[in-house]
Amino acid sequence: MKLVFAGTPEVAVPALDALLASGRHEVAAVVTRPDAPAGRGRRLVASPVAQRAEEAGIEVLRPARPRDPEFLERLRAIAPDCCPVVAYGALLPKVALDIPAHGWVNLHFSLLPAWRGAAPVQHAVMAGDEITGASTFLIEEGLDSGPVYGTVTEVVRPTDTSGDLLTRLAFAGSGLLAATMDGIEDGTLKAVPQPVDGVTLAPKITVEDAHVDWSAPALRVDRVVRGCTPAPGAWTVFRDERLKLIQVQPAPGRDDLAPGALAVGKNSVHVGTGSYAVELLWVQAQGKKPMRAADWARGARIADGDRVGT
Repeated sequence: MKLVFAGTPEVAVPALDALLASGRHEVAAVVTRPDAPAGRGRRLVASPVAQRAEEAGIEVLRPARPRDPEFLERLRAIAPDCCPVVAYGALLPKVALDIPAHGWVNLHFSLLPAWRGAAPVQHAVMAGDEITGASTFLIEEGLDSGPVYGTVTEVVRPTDTSGDLLTRLAFAGSGLLAATMDGIEDGTLKAVPQPVDGVTLAPKITVEDAHVDWSAPALRVDRVVRGCTPAPGAWTVFRDERLKLIQVQPAPGRDDLAPGALAVGKNSVHVGTGSYAVELLWVQAQGKKPMRAADWARGARIADGDRVGT
């Protein structure tokens, strides 16, 4: 088939690579978000997908909006059979959805109908899911509600951050997307409607969602920290300044601390929660680089009665 691939961030690059390597289909162009300012100089930088496409000599389309007439005209001229999508980042209007004969097929990082929305991996980690995965589905006008072509599953490991899990899913999902294109092309794969039961939503995680509540149980605190790593970053307050929490570890043997209370040992820092304590492993104070929590505590000269949280 002739394909136009749509994607923007680094997590979409493995899927583009898989389609380029398959040799079975032609990737005629990619669609990505416009170049965005980055770095201290705030200069415009092409998306990771755009950079990879340019390396491969593929045409790059950067519409400000997917309903722009110039973009739609160019897409019609390319006449793709199918448009595979991974984390493109913009809502596709029906006029665009109708152009390819086999529609737009999205690789979504959950086992649909669970975790429809922008942040499925973060929500899976924060909810304590033991199994997640990726799905390919035909995009329709509803939110991630289209019929599903296929899935792969992935175990959520006890120490997984959302970044760890998303990286594994990006590579596992790339094979699924390539196989889905093959099945659509040869007619062996049919999309199956999603069940009406089991729908959960995964809206974008906000900075306030990442604010740790120390009255919650230790397992919840650990899941929030892992789910919000690397973005937007879990945090708390210490001496009226924000303290980023990079890695914590539940410490079930320690239940003598009130929620938010700090206990500093020679090489350890514990914080009380609504159940037992968690040990702080890596933190980042405001204006500082990430550091081991024990080093942070020594520099902060934590005294008896000091606490984190509001």
